[in-house]
Amino acid sequence: MYNNHSDWGEYVRNLLSEGGPVKPKKGTDAGDHPPITPSRSAGRDELSGDMWRLYEYIATHFIATVSHDCRYMEKRIEFLVGPEKFSCTGKTTIDAGYLAIMPWKTVEDTEEVPDVREGQQLEVVDAKLVEKQTQPPDYLTESEVITLMEKHGVGTDASIPVHINNICERNYVALGSGRRLIPTALGIVLVHGYQKIDPDLCLPTMRSALEAQLNLIAQGKADFEAVLKHAITIFESKFHYFVNSIPSMDELFEVSFSALADTGRPFSRCGKCRRYMKLVIMKPQRLHCGVCNETYALPQNGTIRTHKELRCPLDDFELIHMFAGTKGKGYPLCPYCYNNPPFEDMRKGMGCYECTHPTCPNSFAEVGIAECPDCENGVLVFDTIVPGRFRAICNKCPYALNLFKGAHKVVLISKHCDKCESKLVTVDYEKDKTPLANGQTQLHGCMFCDDEMQTKTTAFYMDLKSCPRGPPRRGRGRGRGRRGGRSRRGDRDDGP
Repeated sequence: MYNNHSDWGEYVRNLLSEGGPVKPKKGTDAGDHPPITPSRSAGRDELSGDMWRLYEYIATHFIATVSHDCRYMEKRIEFLVGPEKFSCTGKTTIDAGYLAIMPWKTVEDTEEVPDVREGQQLEVVDAKLVEKQTQPPDYLTESEVITLMEKHGVGTDASIPVHINNICERNYVALGSGRRLIPTALGIVLVHGYQKIDPDLCLPTMRSALEAQLNLIAQGKADFEAVLKHAITIFESKFHYFVNSIPSMDELFEVSFSALADTGRPFSRCGKCRRYMKLVIMKPQRLHCGVCNETYALPQNGTIRTHKELRCPLDDFELIHMFAGTKGKGYPLCPYCYNNPPFEDMRKGMGCYECTHPTCPNSFAEVGIAECPDCENGVLVFDTIVPGRFRAICNKCPYALNLFKGAHKVVLISKHCDKCESKLVTVDYEKDKTPLANGQTQLHGCMFCDDEMQTKTTAFYMDLKSCPRGPPRRGRGRGRGRRGGRSRRGDRDDGP
């Protein structure tokens, strides 16, 4: 067909005289359509512009697939200069083979390596010390993306161009020089959101697994209904999880596509870069680190304040506390642990009072007093967030105790009550304000077992609307879960 072609007729005649055409060694039959091959010979005078360029590429590629291999010689020598070892590699083409008709893929000849023998000594003519640094990889071209999609089994010959066109039209990527696909700010934030919520959604494994199952159906090796049911179950569960987690995506978009990052005020230090993170008070309120480009969700129903410039012992983030008013439930928290629970028995959204760290001064292991008498799993923790007021609040439910009104100082000590095993406390009053008999200024003991201490504690619910059980019960005040304590006396109080 191409023996007498004006552009590659001579190459074809030489190929035939050398025993061609050669049977291709590689290639996979995808089964969707036969290879694209030229059906007849055409010249430049019959086609013009892009039509000729496309025909030329198809025809030359077809001829190259039935041509001889390219052969080249690669020579490598290793030599020592003092104690340092160096190497030099050079390539020389012996027979261009199929590359003769595909010049854009020709192997470039490098600097010729001289013939040397082992043990030979050579004179050093010149020596240079060049300082360089590694460069990040360039953006992927369309052809490189197609190659990667084929490698991971994503899409078919017919659907791959549609996928690439879709991400361009939706402004996830922009087409740059050299047909390179450059991610846009929208595309980057979208991928970061997927990675934050469900990394499987932006990895090729899920799509390739589904493509593989479809191929098994086409080959008669899998049941259509079973595959369909399995796929729907997986994607439905992922959809519901994604919808429930959409605030995480909203946070990323609002920071990237609005002036929120600029309007936030420096608030607390990041544990990664040690720079100040900005508090974005517009709902949903959150912390944003401009250096690390990380956003951390925060509690929404309260005021966020710094917490005595203390740091989390796990990640070095500066602690903050959520303040819900004098009658609200506040608690300290680590921004990083709040979003990334450090222990398996913790979940997102837990503050320091629910942290199971054994030695952190803010975890319930250190500030816990006794088991909550109003819920099964709660622990009463010693709370001093409201200045000048001392409380014991449950880390699970709204139950709380006002402690020692008018006291100057209340200290939780590590010793436990012999009867109920609750932690003991020491209470100090000022001389002119002490309610104690005989002008005493100090109490020491268990707030659940000591008669005088019990009269100075009052129970209340911090959030009456969230607790439908009625007023706080006067049940037995339990210790740290090992032995029951005495019944709690004292009047009911609706708030501090």
